[in-house]
This record gives sequence, structure tokens and C-alpha cells, in this order.
Amino acid sequence: VQLQASGGGLVQAGGSLSLSCAASGRTFSTYAMGWFRQAPGKEREFVAAISWRGGRTSYADSVKGRFTISRDNDKNTEYLQMNSLKPEDTAVYYCAALSGYCTGNACQARYWGQGTQVTVSS
Repeated sequence: VQLQASGGGLVQAGGSLSLSCAASGRTFSTYAMGWFRQAPGKEREFVAAISWRGGRTSYADSVKGRFTISRDNDKNTEYLQMNSLKPEDTAVYYCAALSGYCTGNACQARYWGQGTQVTVSS
């Protein structure tokens, strides 16, 4: 599976951005998918995950209630809608195909997309 993330940019605090991750290959719908992020000087961290059918989702506590993960298996694409953005959300965001549905530090990525930069100004 090859993954291509897009949609990052610069936004003011309180604003919104929507990230997309387009996947190649016919097996997209068989993978749980996730989003991770890495801020400067910090380790990569889990943001959100969604099961292969989309029926289950999980979020990091820091984004719960503000971010929404979704997927469209017909379009081989997953999404991350980010609302009420904060400066601490500034990071490079990565999409990933997961080894299985998971949450938090238990998540293991099998395939990574390239990152997309999200910058939130105060």
C-alpha cells in the first residue's frame, strides 16, 4: 500500500483544516488506518485510528472532541477533519495503514505515508 497525504497548511488558532490520505492498491479496505503527528523535537505520537469498515474510531485525549477521522473505501481515502486547532497541534502529520485496529501507543503502522505540515499560529 502506498499512501499520499495532503491538506496541510497554515491556519490561525481556532481554525480548521482537513487532511486526506489517498491509498494505492486494492487492499486499502482491509486495513485499519490511522493518523500520527510529530512536532519539532518530539517523538511521533498517535492521533487517531479507524477500523477497516469505519465502524470504530479512537483518538488521543489531546484531540478528542476536536478531530474526526473517517474513510471512504470506495475512494481508497482516509480523512482527518481538524477543528478548533491550537498552536500545540502544530506538527507534521502522517497517515498510516495499521497492523490492526488499535489506540494510542499500542498502534503499529505497517505502511507510512509522507508527512504533511500543519502549522497553527496563535
